[in-house]
Amino acid sequence: MNSLGQLFRIHIFGESHGESVGIVIDGCPAGLPLAVDDFLEDIERRKGGVQKGTTPRQETDLPIFKSGLFNGKTTGAPITIMFENNNTRSGDYDKHRAVPRPGHADFTAHIKYGGNEDFRGGGHFSGRLTVALVAAGVIAKKLLVNLGIKTTATIKEIGGETDLNTGLQKAVEAKDSIGGIVESSTVGLPVGLGEHFFDSVESLISHAVFAIPAVRGIEFGAGFASAKMFGIDHNDSIMDATGKTSTNHAGGVVGGITNGNELLYRIAIKPTSSTPKEQVSWNWETDTIEPFSVKGRHDLCIALRVPVILEAVTAIIITDLMLLEQRIKRII
Repeated sequence: MNSLGQLFRIHIFGESHGESVGIVIDGCPAGLPLAVDDFLEDIERRKGGVQKGTTPRQETDLPIFKSGLFNGKTTGAPITIMFENNNTRSGDYDKHRAVPRPGHADFTAHIKYGGNEDFRGGGHFSGRLTVALVAAGVIAKKLLVNLGIKTTATIKEIGGETDLNTGLQKAVEAKDSIGGIVESSTVGLPVGLGEHFFDSVESLISHAVFAIPAVRGIEFGAGFASAKMFGIDHNDSIMDATGKTSTNHAGGVVGGITNGNELLYRIAIKPTSSTPKEQVSWNWETDTIEPFSVKGRHDLCIALRVPVILEAVTAIIITDLMLLEQRIKRII
């Protein structure tokens, strides 16, 4: 549904063109200093229009705190943060209402919710809601940095090119959208986070990662390249009592449990579904297949905005695991 986590639990709400989007964060320990300034850097990284290849839609995205803060610190009660939607152009979506856009949730949402869904800008399925995930990630990362844990994410490829500008130029020349690969790295983790089978670290992270719109794949450590390796080459030799390994093909997780090495994984981001290229789709009013092109403001490459979101969901999961292991107890 719309909630994630056990002790550090989040609940996301809102629609792309509704009044606001937001998040409720339950389980944050009391006493964590928190202010608007803590959120500005990560929110700016997520914004469209800031870098080449992103949507021209821009929102101020200043967090509005509704609960859980007093005298500049968390109280231990649920933290509610909202972000207003002001720069919307809902009319761009009215004329295509009867023609579900390929790659979007238009068709599936229409059938599942009987036509009652908010279809403007993708509604509750929109990447707009990731600003709320980023906000929760700011809090999670602030908790983790006090424990020497740091999570970062970087773009590794765009359109199969390691030179990002070259990858973007391919999309510009094709007058189309393009995908990419983003890598997450977390250092400073203790040995022992995660549970075998259903609550393995990989399972929990993957669950959160696939909540990010446009994610189409994930691999940990050597990932799919492991299928071409011999066992002697893939196994990571343990070098000392801390669990440090000579290589990290496992990506920092063995048996679903962190082994103290760098937690490393990569995700595949699909091309933006809203392409200016002419497509065809079924019109449910006329029961015909017709050509159309998507209008409005859209990202050339969604992957450009994903790193900070990936950091956020990773930090959210790790914070929950740290609380479950009682490694985060209170903040003075």
